[in-house]
Amino acid sequence: MSQNADHRLHAAIDTAVQAGLLPANTTVENASERPWPVVLLTALGAWFAAVPLLMAMGMLLGDMVRSGAGPYVIGCLVLCASVVVMRSQGLPLFVEQLAVPALLVGGGTLAMGVYRDFSNVGGSAILLVVVLALALALPQNWLRVLLGALAAALLGMVLLPVRDWERDIGGKVLPVLYGLLAVWLLALWLQERALAVAALVESLAAGWLLTTVGGLTFLAGSTFLVGGAIGSNEAGALAGWLLGFERGSWQAYSMQIGSSILVLAGAGVGALAWPTLRQLLPCAVALVLAVLAWFMPMLGAVLLALMVCASTQRWRLTSACALAASWILGAFYYQLQWPLADKALLLVGAGTVLGALAWLGQRSPPLATTVGAIAPRPARLNAGRLALLAGTLLTVLVANGAIWQKQNLIAHGKPLFMALVPVDPRSLMQGDYMRLRFATLEAHQFPLLQAMGAERPRMVVQLDTRGVGTVQRLHTPNQPLAPNEMLLQLTPKDGNWVVVTDAWFFKEGQGQAWQAARFGEFRVLPDGRALLVGMADANQQPIQPERP
Repeated sequence: MSQNADHRLHAAIDTAVQAGLLPANTTVENASERPWPVVLLTALGAWFAAVPLLMAMGMLLGDMVRSGAGPYVIGCLVLCASVVVMRSQGLPLFVEQLAVPALLVGGGTLAMGVYRDFSNVGGSAILLVVVLALALALPQNWLRVLLGALAAALLGMVLLPVRDWERDIGGKVLPVLYGLLAVWLLALWLQERALAVAALVESLAAGWLLTTVGGLTFLAGSTFLVGGAIGSNEAGALAGWLLGFERGSWQAYSMQIGSSILVLAGAGVGALAWPTLRQLLPCAVALVLAVLAWFMPMLGAVLLALMVCASTQRWRLTSACALAASWILGAFYYQLQWPLADKALLLVGAGTVLGALAWLGQRSPPLATTVGAIAPRPARLNAGRLALLAGTLLTVLVANGAIWQKQNLIAHGKPLFMALVPVDPRSLMQGDYMRLRFATLEAHQFPLLQAMGAERPRMVVQLDTRGVGTVQRLHTPNQPLAPNEMLLQLTPKDGNWVVVTDAWFFKEGQGQAWQAARFGEFRVLPDGRALLVGMADANQQPIQPERP
């Protein structure tokens, strides 16, 4: 438990004792002050010792675990044994950590039987009760945080079965996450009124919020520059969900209005906690954020959680919410239903308004607190301003560094044409981008690519007299290249390796011209780094749509 949480809990206990609600000798057991490196190393040793033993027991009891009431009996026995061990007083750290893998095995065994005999909704509801019972029985706060996160996920599965995640994702998942956030707010409200379970609620609520914010962040999709490095996720398609409804439909408006209202609610929470936020400039900033939340359905809930955590001095959770909000803002870049120029105009406009408000705030003279107040000292470059300046410079350096790399690659890269491989014609043209697929290695060679880990594989491509490349083999470090061969680096995307990219973006209304594309035109450096610079027709002539 954090120091702030300890302080709040002890203050609540003192208040309850003075009011006669608790005995005078009521105390709170302080959390262990073991250094985290010691805990981590001891836990690793315990896990390495326990996991093989648990696997051996699983193989001996294999038939019993898979049939009849075996999963229930074994799962409950292992869970109970783990709880007894972890509740023991003066337990050595190594023995305590031995019980953690047993806790996972017992829970997993019980879940196997529950989901076998019950539906997803019923099984999740049963496991939710088990998880809450474990949180009540276990004294370790860090385990309660993890159990709170698991409880939120299980309640989400109760409210939204797994089968519904594959259809109408935007219309159901986002309201469910809003519901999880409402449960978290209700838990904080009850915590102030149920002092006997304040410590339990504090830990459970922390894990619950992390799951909720993580779900909102996941649904936002990949953030700016991350999508090109590690690929995007399918759930990120929720960013374009609003256009799945007709313009002006109640579903679209409800999500937009709800997100903006949550931002304004967060501003109200901050205004109640800090009088300085009741002035005009902070209210104007809240309005700007509410406008942004109109276009980003996940942003409103995260900003509300951020303000609630900040106003209650839960600084670690505040940092997590701030990181999630930054991720969601960056994910707006990949909302394909918006032209890039329009997205840039919205964000630049919001940034300009916020910058102007900050400038006005700096120029406003401070109010004198006393009649004889002396003149204010010149403003110093404090840590906050230094952090803001450093962040701005870092952003400029990263953006311009990426631009310089691309320009250098275009200027010094060798031309290469790669033939387009047919893709599903139903998904060839989607709004303002086109699905691409270039020839790579055979399917049986993909396991070798996946085994390479973080290192990007490179293919050997043979060029003909027209500059068209044909894939030959996977490159190995000591294998020389022929005069007509070159390297071509692959890019990870959605769990697969692709040639640079799998999409080509264009202005809305130009799809007809790009349907003639038969080749992708690349610029490739000697080390294999490549950039797709254009598309060409069957005669390798660059396609240049007419400007409107």
